[in-house]
Amino acid sequence: MAEHGTRKLDDLEALRALAHPRRQRILNQLSTRGPATSAELARALDLNTGATSYHLRELARHGFVEELPGKARGRERWWRFVPADLRFPLRSEQDEETRAILDEMNARAISDGMHEFRRAQAAVQPGGWGDAFPYSRGTIRVTLEELAEFFEEYIALLNKYDKPAEEAGPEARVVHTRFFGYPETDG
Repeated sequence: MAEHGTRKLDDLEALRALAHPRRQRILNQLSTRGPATSAELARALDLNTGATSYHLRELARHGFVEELPGKARGRERWWRFVPADLRFPLRSEQDEETRAILDEMNARAISDGMHEFRRAQAAVQPGGWGDAFPYSRGTIRVTLEELAEFFEEYIALLNKYDKPAEEAGPEARVVHTRFFGYPETDG
């Protein structure tokens, strides 16, 4: 099981750094593909190398990525994703700017996730991993406390099955999961 420290992210500057679309792409690449140089990331994501280096430094400044000095050769710098269970302020604790940043980041993440899901479906043949598209949609009737407990159990379940690449078997693949919940509204 991979250990991810919990980090409450309520610093507006760190939220802005995290929410940047290119930085989200960089974080996703590092978290799924492992350590890389800025040049490798720029090629993989079709970005400018200089801009990629800048974004990596900004992400590092806020603790989302870190350098791997032991892997460096010459001027080459290697970066890795810093896993963490990021927790954001409750909506009642957010000012307007924080809420706008988080709402935009979440909307983009849901849209990007759906795009990636459709691309993955189109890229694989049925059978084996081609059948690995579980889907569930449901509703639960819970109190606020029960919903919080449900969410913590979901995070614990993810952590139970998450393994570093070097510990996963040769047939293991990265599988993207998404969870969001929202209370029903009148109307």
